[in-house]
Parts: sequence; structure tokens; C-alpha cells
Amino acid sequence: MAAVLRSLQAPPSPDELAGVWRADQLARTPQAVLPSGHAALDAELPGGGWPLGQLTEILQAQSGQHEWRLLLPALQAAAQRGPLVLVGAPHLPHLPVLAALGIAPDRVLRIEARTPAERLWAAEQALRCKDIGALLAWLPQVRSEQLRRLQLSGNTSQALVFAMRPLDAQRESSPAPLRLAVQCGEGTQLALQLLKRRGPPRDQPLALDAPLPVLAALKPVRRRTTETDHAVDRPARARIRQLTAA
Repeated sequence: MAAVLRSLQAPPSPDELAGVWRADQLARTPQAVLPSGHAALDAELPGGGWPLGQLTEILQAQSGQHEWRLLLPALQAAAQRGPLVLVGAPHLPHLPVLAALGIAPDRVLRIEARTPAERLWAAEQALRCKDIGALLAWLPQVRSEQLRRLQLSGNTSQALVFAMRPLDAQRESSPAPLRLAVQCGEGTQLALQLLKRRGPPRDQPLALDAPLPVLAALKPVRRRTTETDHAVDRPARARIRQLTAA
């Protein structure tokens, strides 16, 4: 009995502690990640980047505002691994801009899905394709159990999996291990609030430099009034007008 008690009281070995996550520290599990392209954000994410095969929620007041600026560096790398699948995107991606930024048009697959059930089904089917680089699903109306299905589907892939949801969804429970709220910051910055992560809470928003990609990719040109607004260059419309009028 004494020998048993001594073994129970013995401190755990370093190998045993390797899989232990302390709540006051960022998780150090061997989860595969892809760098976000924002050094300040990577320093706050478990593993140092966006998790692969795990659901990440991006919450914002209006979809189509900030997700491309936040995710573009990682999507450039993900496109080298496989296609980018967009499910229920609220705006057309501007393929010439993406091409100028290193994402070939044939790497962007846009799936029209209007109802919540259609979007969820399309997202789950896309994750069954082992070679996709990233899934971006806009899910304004989705229940926690449906997100759990998406999270489980993502576990079978090595893709980036993002769900874009309204800011009010932060009050709802979610199985996603990583949740972030994105808002406009000063100038070309984004203000990022880490709502959930495998690590200690962060009360203060994180300021990220995220310039509008169209200004760096294209020369200023006059827009025709019949052109369609696009997800990548739509926020820069007023700035382009100022440049062309100069």
C-alpha cells in the first residue's frame, strides 16, 4: 500500500504534462495551423495560427465588411494547398484583384446557397473533399447543433474552416474552439476581440494593420456605374474615386 501511495504522489513526467493545457496559458497541443499573416494575431492564437480542420467563427456587424482583409494573407497560402470554397458569399469576389494578389481565379469556387439548410449542407459536402484549401461559409442563421456538425466535418480535413456570423451571435453558445469579433479600427486597422480560444481571456481588443488590398494590387481606374460591387474592392470605392480625381 505504501508503494502505491508513493506512486500516486509522484509528480507527472514531462511527457505526461505535454498534453495538459493550463487555463492561464495558450494551448500547446500538436494542432496543425496555418499562420494568419498577422504577427500580432499569431502571438495570441494557440499554436501560432489559424487551426486546420477546426471551425473558426468570425463575427461582425455586417457580413462582407472585414473578413477578406482579415483572412486574405492566410487564404493566399491556403490557395496553394487547394481551392477556396465560398458558400453563401454575400458579394462576388473580384477575381482580377485576387489574381493580382496571388490567388488564381480557378482556385475560387463560389456555391450559391440561400437557405440555412442549403448552406450547411453545401459546407459539409465541401469538407468531404480532401484537397480543398479553405472553406468560407456565411451562416447568418444557424443553431449550435448545426455548427457542431460542421465542426465534426472539419475534423476529417486539413482545410481552414471559417463561419461568418452576425455580431449578435456572440451571446449564443458555440462548439467552435476559436471565436473572434471584428470591427473597424483606426485608419486601415481592424479591431479584433478574442471571444473564445484555448487560452486565457483577453479583455482588450487587438489592433491589426489590414490595409485595403485593392489599393496595393491595382492602379486606380474609374469605375463604370454599371459595375457590380465586389467583396474585395467594395470598401475602397470612395478612396479610388479620390485617387482618380486627383
